[in-house]
Amino acid sequence: MTNKSCCNQRVEKCDSPALVSHALWVVLVLTCVLVLPARAFAGDAPAWMHAVANVPLPAHDEKTNAVLLYSEQIVSVQSESKIKTVVREAYKILRPDGRDYGTLIVPFHPGLKITNLHGWSIPAQGKDYEVKEKEAMEVALGKIEGSELVDDTKDKVLRIPAADPGNIVGYEYEQDEQPYALQDVWEFQETVPVREAHYTLQLPPGWEFKTTFLNTAEIKPTQSGNQWQWSVSDVKALKPEEQMPPWRGVVGQMIVSYFPSGGSAPGKTFSNWQQMGSWYADLARGRNEASPEIKQKAGSIASAASAPLDRVRAIAEFMQKDIRYVAIELGIGGWQPHPATEVFDHRYGDCKDKATLMGAMLREVGVDSYYVVINTERGSVTPEVQAYLGAFDHVIIAIRLAPGLNDPSLVATLRHPKFGNLLFFDPTNEFVPFGEIGGYLQDNYGLLVTPDGGELVKLPRQPGKMNGINRTAKLTLTSGRALTGDFEETRIGDRAWSQREALRSVAKEEDRIKPIETLLARSLPAYQITKASVANFQQTSEPFQYRYSIVAPDYAKSAGGLLLVRPRVIGNKSSALLETKEPRQFPVEFEGPSLDVDTFEITLPPGYEVEDLPPPVNADYSFGSYHSKTEASGNVLRYTRSYEIKELSVPLSKVDDLKKFYRMIASDERNTAVLKPAAGR
Repeated sequence: MTNKSCCNQRVEKCDSPALVSHALWVVLVLTCVLVLPARAFAGDAPAWMHAVANVPLPAHDEKTNAVLLYSEQIVSVQSESKIKTVVREAYKILRPDGRDYGTLIVPFHPGLKITNLHGWSIPAQGKDYEVKEKEAMEVALGKIEGSELVDDTKDKVLRIPAADPGNIVGYEYEQDEQPYALQDVWEFQETVPVREAHYTLQLPPGWEFKTTFLNTAEIKPTQSGNQWQWSVSDVKALKPEEQMPPWRGVVGQMIVSYFPSGGSAPGKTFSNWQQMGSWYADLARGRNEASPEIKQKAGSIASAASAPLDRVRAIAEFMQKDIRYVAIELGIGGWQPHPATEVFDHRYGDCKDKATLMGAMLREVGVDSYYVVINTERGSVTPEVQAYLGAFDHVIIAIRLAPGLNDPSLVATLRHPKFGNLLFFDPTNEFVPFGEIGGYLQDNYGLLVTPDGGELVKLPRQPGKMNGINRTAKLTLTSGRALTGDFEETRIGDRAWSQREALRSVAKEEDRIKPIETLLARSLPAYQITKASVANFQQTSEPFQYRYSIVAPDYAKSAGGLLLVRPRVIGNKSSALLETKEPRQFPVEFEGPSLDVDTFEITLPPGYEVEDLPPPVNADYSFGSYHSKTEASGNVLRYTRSYEIKELSVPLSKVDDLKKFYRMIASDERNTAVLKPAAGR
């Protein structure tokens, strides 16, 4: 599923956080780097740019690459099927890294046309430069695995000359759009400070609008006839941080929906989630009708399974393994699923296509199901968000379970007051076992589409014990101070499916242990893998496993007549995430609940005994816990630890506790046991 509404209306600057897929973001970055310089011509910049050329800059620090001096977005709604938008922006470049603001990327497609495009540069000294639309490059999005195979959206890329420190670059473009929905979003906050920004809405007589403000106080507009304007000034920059909430969840923005007089255009307007669900249900109506071939396949699956739940499980497996993810999205195809018959015949489709076919097959075995439209970045949608088409980027399915069905493997369930137990399932993710959902969906809000319309529901959170790594090792410390032995890792939940996904395109068997090499390199100064194997790579219902043996020379360190041995052999749970000079701006987000357990046993070399052991560590916080213990029994050193993430978000009020938590873990991971020559030697 492509977030058409987002992609079509948001213009990407090369350093702005993309609200599109990671694959698309890579393409945009490469475009910024590889685009050829445009031919520049002398030409005066417009008056609106010169008006801000010498204004005082908004507050900023010495690391700021650029500032947005002026931003204006004028939206003229001419009819239900035509909207004209004019955008003007001017940046002052402050540092060399700010040159990226001289590259503009404007999307277009058959329903969104660029009617005018200009760029200008006002140098600190010398004459103005101008570039026009004919100097822009037209590019199509790269076809990267996991993205769209066919998409009618393209980009025009315009490189503005002299985007150097001290200079001002700006642009103006116009777009004519045939909208899928009568909505828009104004993001007035950026990764750089904003001096002033304006949004103007022009409506036909009798039309109305509704606004919702997120991550900011409400802004009152000024009105002149059928025109309203919202303005902000001196907006602080949002500086990206590691493990921060999604951009949509933190950026200052206004969502606006507009409604024709007399309640016309019912297929393009909605003011709440219930209406948006009805809009999507109408869009998908008739698409999940089963062909004779689909009925035959569903019947074949049903006849091979004895219990009703086994039939559902078999259909889910068919969707994961036999229907490839391939997206062909033209026009409204970014939202409207292809008919189930086409998906079945071709054996491919995108997320909404797979959900459609699965729904058709489930109905043939007597099971109801519903679309769930969701965003894969948890926190992008909350109950406070106005119903907005661009808020979502993915579609999964909710399966209505039979009353009284109680199976412990079905953990991704929600008790609905009308429809009973609903099991959430993502047929696009071929590695997540049936009955579970990935961390990106847990505790996330999705739009449940039912015959009653839409309802925003919160998907369940799975226990941390269902996602983690259990790592055990039996090792021997030789008299030459080398460490040798065998490891076994068992991965479940997100830890398992993400590893399977990472290895899916690996052609050589020996390359499947690359993740183990990375793990060892982070913990050991020198090592050699003597043998390694992978188990249950294809069996997604079973835990994923690594088994490997190593030799680590000079693992023990001499200190006089003593030996220093680190009981924590491999694996790093500490983090330098919060070890920064700047105070944290945003909460810290985790991928999902998890529980990792390590157990390492080291047989000591002959002639040595334990003199001193590291102290145990017991750290318990609301967001996580860490427990470790080192024990000696005879000639064996035994180290055990557990690391649990309980909450998915750590608020700013608790980041100091999280910093202490990581520091305690780091100290434990560095601790050593002291060995001394045994008595009588």
